Amino acid sequence: MAAIPISLFVFLFLSLFYTAEAQQRYSNITLGSSLTPTSTTNSSWWSPSGLYAFGFYQQDNGYYVGVFLAGIPEKTVVWTANRDDPPVPSNATLAFTDGMLVLQQPPGPNTNIADLPQPASAASMLDSGNFVLYNSNQEIIWQSFDHPTDTIVPGQRLTAGKELFSGASETDPSTGIFRLKMQNDGNLVQYPVQTPDTAPYAYWVSWTDGEGDNVTLNLDDDGHLYLLNNTGANIHNLTEGESTREVKIYRMKIDVDGIFRVYSRTLDQTGNWSTKWRSTGDKCDPKGLCGVNAFCVQMDTEVDCRCLPGFEFANHGKLASGCQRNLVADSCNNTNGVVKFTMSALENTIWEDTSYFVLELSTKEDCEDNCLQDCNCEAVLFEDGRCKKQKLPLRYGRRLQTDSQFAFIKIGNLNGPITKALPFDPPKKEVRVEILIIGVSLVGFAFLLLALSGVLIYRNRVWTYRKIVAKGNVEFDEDVALRCFTFAELEQVTNGFNQELGRGAFGTVYKGVIPYNQKFVAVKKLEKQLTEGEREFQTEIKVIGRNHHRNLVRLIGYCLDGPNRLLVYEYMRNGTLADFLFTSERRASWDERIRIALDIARGILYLHEDDFGLAKLLKPDQTKTFTAIRGTKGYVAPEWHRKLPVTIKADVYSFGIMLLEIICCRKCLEWSLPEEEADEPSLRPSMKKVVLMMEGTVEIPVPPSPSSFLSAV
Repeated sequence: MAAIPISLFVFLFLSLFYTAEAQQRYSNITLGSSLTPTSTTNSSWWSPSGLYAFGFYQQDNGYYVGVFLAGIPEKTVVWTANRDDPPVPSNATLAFTDGMLVLQQPPGPNTNIADLPQPASAASMLDSGNFVLYNSNQEIIWQSFDHPTDTIVPGQRLTAGKELFSGASETDPSTGIFRLKMQNDGNLVQYPVQTPDTAPYAYWVSWTDGEGDNVTLNLDDDGHLYLLNNTGANIHNLTEGESTREVKIYRMKIDVDGIFRVYSRTLDQTGNWSTKWRSTGDKCDPKGLCGVNAFCVQMDTEVDCRCLPGFEFANHGKLASGCQRNLVADSCNNTNGVVKFTMSALENTIWEDTSYFVLELSTKEDCEDNCLQDCNCEAVLFEDGRCKKQKLPLRYGRRLQTDSQFAFIKIGNLNGPITKALPFDPPKKEVRVEILIIGVSLVGFAFLLLALSGVLIYRNRVWTYRKIVAKGNVEFDEDVALRCFTFAELEQVTNGFNQELGRGAFGTVYKGVIPYNQKFVAVKKLEKQLTEGEREFQTEIKVIGRNHHRNLVRLIGYCLDGPNRLLVYEYMRNGTLADFLFTSERRASWDERIRIALDIARGILYLHEDDFGLAKLLKPDQTKTFTAIRGTKGYVAPEWHRKLPVTIKADVYSFGIMLLEIICCRKCLEWSLPEEEADEPSLRPSMKKVVLMMEGTVEIPVPPSPSSFLSAV
């Protein structure tokens, strides 16, 4: 019996909803309509079902105009008009007149709620939560869904280039300090406000760049939050949809703490909002949560903002305002006395690195002393022998127990000795005009000389500093001329080996981005150790790292960190050859296939005979070698399988297989050939002859008769 009222309630609600859907084009708000905030019957315009309303809502001692859920006991705001304007008093009026929707605040000027391309003749508050304005032809000329603030509701999309901004506080809807942006590259990213859209400032990212154009963030009626590209393909699910007998409503909001969440609520009068999903469980992840000169500490499920030593909160009621010194620090130009400074240490804290000078020092004590002797130095960050001098303010601080970085803050020691200069009383003598002229001339010349010296010293220091920074940012290996990465660095570059590009015989390839130059790379994580040992692995890196050819992927760096062996290559933005041949919607033309095959052949020829040369991996007078099988099945030459000496002709065999794939646009997965066919390496041409044959310079000989390579051996 209890199921009957519930079923009846669901039926009535859905019937009402679908009736409202049929009426969503109905313009129920006409010109001449108006709202007042204190009216009990005319403070808002409701949607047909009564679920949403558009109008005045109260916040503290004033009123804002927006869209809110009116069908539940607590008003839940999902959109605010002119959110950065101050709240209006109770005598304000929202008027739909003269083709415009204006907020009137006598005796002040009127404020437009919407910038319209043409006069409006009607408006509607739809059951979807969208407030729309129509022209005389009943065409939509403006809608609130196109101008989101901090929330999206089911049916609403966050399109490419659009952003959501958090509120300033739970009671202040004005723009806060965090933003969620749907970027044009396909990534959904969270940043602090007033920062560029670059990786160093991001604190959450969907890692969906390159998955298509015009990617949008979408929320469905069942709470399914996901990303779609311009072809309609779902490229990433943030949440899954819920299947429930209860009638629920959902909304997604970027909260004042910088985390965006999906909330759900049943429509009964006793229901409450519950969190279905959140972008991160670590509340210290949002950068700038505690403001400048402060750091965030995660305390169970809450956060604690703490000031730097010698600092205090600038505004105890607003922690995001940060911290300031509890005493005024002397400037470098102070000549009235000398104040003794000390350094206060903070362990396991990380900060934004805005160093103006970097030193290589062996101990943190040396780093402290160096900062104490530098008047411009207000803090230093020390980690792994690198002493980074900083100026205040310090930003984006947080405690991270897994981080080994030390931060040292310079603070004034009030108990230290203060030495004051004695007053200077000039002797009272008669000043002659000649002496005055000579003195002024000398002073002028001295200032000119000082200025010239200052410019020269400045240019010299800038040049020196740039050399040091360049050396620090690029950490090249002396022998290989490549960057040697640590395993931890590559974990950060690949976001924990999150985005897989493909798999090979010896490992998996992941996509990553180098933080300091925002360059995309492909990181190959070797999963099988080479049997030839560590020495051969390093020798191959040294030789391969020196090759530079337009048709070869360049090796950027490597990792020799404990048991971990990784290679870092430049990232192929246009995809792989397999993508182009086997998955492309448009089949490559014959000219394109010829050009691709020739470029590959020239690259292999460069490896065989030009300034790189396979001989650099062999001993003098050695043309063959024994080695373990390497490569992808289907492409390797027969001599690999038979543990026979391997020559450069093995590459010619592999190239031949790939050439067939390029010609046929088919994979070599289920190929079947007689055992004696193409088994004799000496009958294969060199890559130089292959290139000449493909260019038409030499004739293509008649293929040799099949013979057994085993009988020759």
